[in-house]
Amino acid sequence: MATNPDRSSYFPAIEKKYGHPMSYWFDHMARIADRKYLEQIAFLREDHGFSQAHANALVLYSRGSKSAHRVGTVDEYLAPFDETKRATVHAILKTITSKYPKMETVIAWNQPMLKLNGQYIFGVMVLTNHILIAPWSKDVLQQFAPRLTDYKVNKKTIQVPVDWKPDAKLLRDMAAARIAETTD
Repeated sequence: MATNPDRSSYFPAIEKKYGHPMSYWFDHMARIADRKYLEQIAFLREDHGFSQAHANALVLYSRGSKSAHRVGTVDEYLAPFDETKRATVHAILKTITSKYPKMETVIAWNQPMLKLNGQYIFGVMVLTNHILIAPWSKDVLQQFAPRLTDYKVNKKTIQVPVDWKPDAKLLRDMAAARIAETTD
């Protein structure tokens, strides 16, 4: 199972070990769909004796992550998305790296990230209806709050439209603030 990235590859073992068909487990997951990830894991582990691996496979599958496949490049990450989303992500990354050419683009947590001197500086995540950008710091988000009033700001991310024309000054200023934070 470990070599197969499809989370459904765990299903035969789950059915055998826990004595119910997957439809039974999917029904349970539907009833607790509003709970947080850790609460869903605890439900399966504590109430039904699931191993961590089996609980994780079922919870993530139920949340829409059908595969644990890892990507190695930004283009591999962007392959499933439409041209608008791909262009926006490339523009965001280019806006920052053109100012900071020593930054390296890496894949971490299966998403594009920018690193400098071994420190994460900025990340991007594509979702169905928007793109999340992250300067890797709650302090940077707080510092830039007055400039983020046109965006939805979450605890660690900023939500931008999929067709966003990157605000170069904002992105570069946030990157500069994060870089300064990592060198203190």
